[in-house]
Amino acid sequence: MLLWLAQYFHQDLGALRVFNFITFRAVFATLTALAIGLISGPAVIRMLTRLKVGQAVRTDGPQTHLIKTGTPTMGGALILLSIGISTLLWADWSNRFIWIVLVVTLGYGAIGWVDDYRKVVYKDPEGMRSREKYFWQSLIGLIAAVYLAFSVSAPTNTKVWQLFVAWVQSGFSLDLPPKADLIVPFFKTISYPLGVWGFIALTYFVIVGSSNAVNLTDGLDGLAIMPTVMVGSALGLVAYLTGSAVYAKYLFIPYIPGSAELLIFCGALAGAGLAFLWYNAHPAQVFMGDVGALALGGALGTIAVIVRQEIVLFLMGGIFVVETLSVMLQVGYFKYTKKRFGVGRRILLMAPLHHHFEQKGWKETQVVVRFWIVTMMCVLFGLSTLKLR
Repeated sequence: MLLWLAQYFHQDLGALRVFNFITFRAVFATLTALAIGLISGPAVIRMLTRLKVGQAVRTDGPQTHLIKTGTPTMGGALILLSIGISTLLWADWSNRFIWIVLVVTLGYGAIGWVDDYRKVVYKDPEGMRSREKYFWQSLIGLIAAVYLAFSVSAPTNTKVWQLFVAWVQSGFSLDLPPKADLIVPFFKTISYPLGVWGFIALTYFVIVGSSNAVNLTDGLDGLAIMPTVMVGSALGLVAYLTGSAVYAKYLFIPYIPGSAELLIFCGALAGAGLAFLWYNAHPAQVFMGDVGALALGGALGTIAVIVRQEIVLFLMGGIFVVETLSVMLQVGYFKYTKKRFGVGRRILLMAPLHHHFEQKGWKETQVVVRFWIVTMMCVLFGLSTLKLR
């Protein structure tokens, strides 16, 4: 909105031309989201407390967590509020990528809101049933995947529609341009053509998988939000580079016209995340809940697909990946041993992985900070793939 106003009045006030610079707007999107989160945080926490949306803590989990019972949850709404307002203020409304990322983020946030609301208000321990939650996640993920298959491949929405029509008329056999291939890091020219169906399938799994991975990681004070901020900031940098024909050519990465505008969203995400961390740091005054975790994970996955760095997201989000694998392996091994031996056995003391380390004697703050450090190394490693080819 501010960009449109600046462009409208720039002839009367030349200084407003600075709004045309994405980096300028990204900085202020970050500061705006940070300010909104810090200022509105106490009011949101009071409202959640008044609504009695307190977190229920697992009785079979670490005993040190029992003191957290009743802490307000659904604080992810504060993050989404900050991201939404800041992005709408500073982003270019004509950019198609901004809108699809907002749709996925707010759509997944709505799913998480319903899930949290049923758990804490209706006292339903299951919240939204797994099949119901997965259905809505899949629906949003598939809609985004179909749109992105053509949006990444075409420079404008008009061209997107034309490409989609051509695909239908070809009997659903039209190939996508090379920029839609699966890119292999550390190599200049190695990529794998996906085709439309392959692109849709990959995008679906990246978005849905990222959403659930962040949700599984959100189990300790500040554990999920800081890695999200770091990975989101790195993806913002990649988006800025892929949106520049000069940088994209120099780095041997696809040139995606319009993707640089995602730096605004990523800046807002970083600012909102840091503001939330102010209240979520140990001992947490508020928890993120599914409303925040599902939304942020979906946003990271969508941005990674747009900038064609799905594998790099896997590398940078190593903590999210390991946390997810720890749950899958724990559950799978327990079911296998119970079926074969009659008694279920466990690989870890407790899943997800962060609870395993707590059971090993690590303090909560030790687990959180060490996971942050690992994430920082993973993000730097992921960024190195842009140059090491």
